[in-house]
Amino acid sequence: MLEITCNDRLGKKVRVKCNPEDTIGDLKKLIAAQTGTRYDKIVLKKWYTIYKDNIKLADYEIHDGMNIELYYQ
Repeated sequence: MLEITCNDRLGKKVRVKCNPEDTIGDLKKLIAAQTGTRYDKIVLKKWYTIYKDNIKLADYEIHDGMNIELYYQ
């Protein structure tokens, strides 16, 4: 079980628990449930890498305690 922190730099910080086998799309749905935004409007980035919905968290080497940037489309 991973705990990932997503920061939108507008004052909203979301901590989400998920599994390494989950996809980025699953993570977006968990974030959307906590923030109240639609999951298809969320973009997750780390530096200049935009995470794609169908790739697993383990494939992106996302580990426990990692911070991800949260943007809205």
